[in-house]
Parts: sequence; C-alpha cells; structure tokens
Amino acid sequence: MFDRIFEAMYAKVFINIIVKRFTTLVYIEIDSKKGVQSSLEKEFESVEFNDAMYEFIQEYVKESPYFYVTVLDTSSQQGAVPTCSKNRIDYYALVENIEYKCQNKTWAFYTTHDAIVSIKKKYATVGVDYIFSPYAILSDFFKDKIDSHLALYILVQENYLSIAIYENSQLLYAHHLDMMVQDDFDAIEMDEHLDELPLDDDAVELDNITLPDEEEIEDFADIEDLDAIDDIDEFSENKDVDEELLESTDTLKDADDTKFNEDYQRFTLIQSAVAEFYKDERYESRFVENVYVADSVGVTNDFKKYLEEEMFFNVYVRRADLALELCELAKKELGL
Repeated sequence: MFDRIFEAMYAKVFINIIVKRFTTLVYIEIDSKKGVQSSLEKEFESVEFNDAMYEFIQEYVKESPYFYVTVLDTSSQQGAVPTCSKNRIDYYALVENIEYKCQNKTWAFYTTHDAIVSIKKKYATVGVDYIFSPYAILSDFFKDKIDSHLALYILVQENYLSIAIYENSQLLYAHHLDMMVQDDFDAIEMDEHLDELPLDDDAVELDNITLPDEEEIEDFADIEDLDAIDDIDEFSENKDVDEELLESTDTLKDADDTKFNEDYQRFTLIQSAVAEFYKDERYESRFVENVYVADSVGVTNDFKKYLEEEMFFNVYVRRADLALELCELAKKELGL
C-alpha cells in the first residue's frame, strides 16, 4: 500500500533504444498519472553505446526512481515459430541456445541466449529492463488485423525484414531476414567472378608505350605555360548556377537510386520467403492475398508496386514509429 502511494508521487521515465544501420535512436518519454507529460528523442552517430548516450539518458533518469530501459533486439538469429511446445521449436528454428517466449499459447518468438547476454552487457551502465522482439511489435501493431485475417505481415527496418503469416491469431510462418547478409553475399560473389573476366583485346601493353624525348619534356615544363593553368583554375571556381543545380539533382538522384535498390532487394527477399512458405512441408500453407506492411523507413511506391504487380497481392502500408511502439510494449508489460 505504502509502495503504491510512493510510486504515485513520481513520474515514470521510459528510455527506448533502437539501433539502426549506422546510428542509434534514443526515445525518452516521461509519463504521469494524467498521461504523457513530455517526450523527446535524439539520434547518435554510433551503433555502440557511448558516453554521449549515457549522459543523455542519465539527465532524464534523475527525474524519477521509476525508470525503465527498453531495447529492440536487432540480432540476426531470431524469429518466430508456429508452436509453443519446447519439443517442437527445434523443428522450425535451426538455432542453438534458444531463448523463447510464448504468445497466446500457440506460437512463440525467439532469439539466442548470446544475443540477450550481449545486449545486457552493452547497456550494463544503465541497465536493461525489457528486450523486445520485432515480432512483438509486429503482432501488436497489426493486432486488429491478425485476430481475424489471413494475411502476410511485414515489419520493415533499415537492416531487417520481419515477415509473418497469421490466420485468426495463429502464426503459420515467420522468417526474419537480414538485408546486410544479402549485401555481403553479393559482394563476395562479385569478387569471386573478377578473376574470370576476360582481358580486353584493345588493352594497353606496357611494351608498346613510347616515351617522349628530352626536348618534348622540357617544352612541356616551360614556366610560361603555367599562366594558362591559372586561367583554368579561375574558370573552375566560377561555377555556373545551372551546374550547381545539376550537382544537387544528382545527389537527390543517388538517394532515390539507393532507396529503389533497397526496396527491390526487400521485394526479392519477400518473394523468396513466400515461396518457402508454399513449398516447405513444415508449414501449413494457405493462399495469401493480402499484405500489411509496418513501414519504419519510408518505402517507395515502387516497393508496393512490385508486390502488387509481380505477386498479385493487395498491399496496405502503415507508417510505424518503432520508438513509440517499443515504448507502448514496455507500458503494457507494466500493466499501464
């Protein structure tokens, strides 16, 4: 009784940490009895926990003795399985030292023991209260659909795709896909084929190069010719406005090309996952028509178009704020 009265005197501080491809986002929310009192977020140019993050968090931890640190699991060896039976999990998840948590007594999401230890060690100076799977976010985010629809559900992050197929709250299939592994594979494959490239018949041979004679070299090095070089430098410094606009446009085009390539890669990974669902005898396959996407990165229209035109899906995209969703899961764990 006394503890509850004491607790009511203080706000609750929720610290939510999400590691992205090159940065770390820290979202802090301060809640009182009346609801959200204040919130803020800061992105740090590092994927490792550093002094700047620690100082930022400590500034708000001082607000209350009731603070909770939540981390999103970004390990690659994680996923979800359509069973809650300890004896059956190994049938679906070919991973050693599994830690899992049941959902609705019918399915479970899992990660490795090493991943949990690594996260706790990484944030030991602030402590970790909750570690959530992307599948916990996905199932909560689309709860209104999962409870009554057969569909493919996808959580899109910068580095990962968390794919799941549910029918009336029952998980049928899941696959957690690491985009960076695919990138590494492509790079290795390209390196292996470099040695196989044929030499160009017109390639320059060193034996056929004729060097200029001494007089030609002296003429080229004449100091009077340097005046012409100065004129060239002056011209290059006076860029035309159209040229500057063109450079800006090229930068935007490069960003668009990167997004296009990433979305195409996401599409191919989804295509492969769906093929596995239909062909792998471990899963009870169903014909899937609808796809619900929780988009945390801002996918392009091309991504949606690929799924609709190439795989004939009905696609629905919802924007997802991972930090807010992570914070909501922490609140639910506390019964708030």
